[in-house]
Amino acid sequence: MRLVVAVSLIVSLLVALTACSTARPPAEAVSTASAVSPSPAPSPDATPSPDVTPPPERGELRFTEIAELEQPVAFAVRKGDDRLYVAEQTGRLRTSGGDTVIDLSGEVSTGNEQGLLGVAFHPSGRWVYLDWTDANGDTHVTEWAYDGTRATARRDVLTQDQPYANHNGGQLAFGPDGHLYIALGDGGSAGDPEGNGQDLGTLLGKILRIDPRGKPYTVPEDNPFVGKEGARPEIWAYGLRNPWRFSFDRSTGDLWIGDVGQNAWEEVDYQPAGSEGGENYGWNLREGKQPFRDGKAGDLVDPVIVYPLNEGGNCSVIAGHVYRGQKIPWLQGQFLYGDFCAGWVRAAPVDDLKAAAEVGKVDQLSSFGEGPDGELYALSLQGPLYRIEAA
Repeated sequence: MRLVVAVSLIVSLLVALTACSTARPPAEAVSTASAVSPSPAPSPDATPSPDVTPPPERGELRFTEIAELEQPVAFAVRKGDDRLYVAEQTGRLRTSGGDTVIDLSGEVSTGNEQGLLGVAFHPSGRWVYLDWTDANGDTHVTEWAYDGTRATARRDVLTQDQPYANHNGGQLAFGPDGHLYIALGDGGSAGDPEGNGQDLGTLLGKILRIDPRGKPYTVPEDNPFVGKEGARPEIWAYGLRNPWRFSFDRSTGDLWIGDVGQNAWEEVDYQPAGSEGGENYGWNLREGKQPFRDGKAGDLVDPVIVYPLNEGGNCSVIAGHVYRGQKIPWLQGQFLYGDFCAGWVRAAPVDDLKAAAEVGKVDQLSSFGEGPDGELYALSLQGPLYRIEAA
């Protein structure tokens, strides 16, 4: 997603998205705005079995502000730690209580889709990883040792040259398998002029899967392109334009990917738990389900959610999480997602995605987050960190 690094660039971000897409806790305010088994792909046309108890009646959500930050864009939690960690695009990793853990504000680039873009903690809690762009606009995935107080022993795990300033991706997440998944956009400009989305010889336009504790990292032997001539072994999935946010379902292990569109369609892609990887999600041969550029490819995986760009102010899909918390019974098993410009938030039952309904609004929605208990949060580029609750 194309997010700004300074308040003065927010307007330019909105334009760019449409063309293509001190943390002091205030008094709470309500905004109106282990093994996993494989799961079958969700079907937009699926209907619940008649012998299943119907879920509680769908309601609405409210967004309760619990902290104010500077352009928050990414969210993480750490094992054994009840604090919430938020990455500010301007370069700082901070807690919801206001502490600064890491400050890269003097190193990050300041383009409207650049800066500090992603954060993830190692499953052990001993290391923290940040995805950010440097003064030249190139991507770094950097590791720090972290004891809950100080971040030390900094080292770059992975770097990637970026040919243009936009489409950097930025999401980091550890999967149920304990490996680090990294989202990289297609390198930018418009229409993927270098064909990176379909080129297995580059990391751009991909989701990667690595073990970051190597020197500087190791590639899992069961990655789909290991040993294949001309292909980068780090690649887990490809054919992506700008996978700004993705998440794993904590219950099933399924992977949900929000891929920001070019001119016509926003999409959410899906990979079931148990996949061996290697899925081709179609860009730049296809945008949404529609042809974008002539060319030949193997089997393309259809998106499971598409919606039109520009209609109603839509500009950039923000993928969230499948709700697995306990405090909102009617939301159980529903995938939450939204749009940065339009601000709506929708909930879609994973077995009936066409039944998606709007359940709230967040101005300049930049990301979602999932707490250790499965409860969800929303971030606004304007500054608020919201806890999502039943209205």
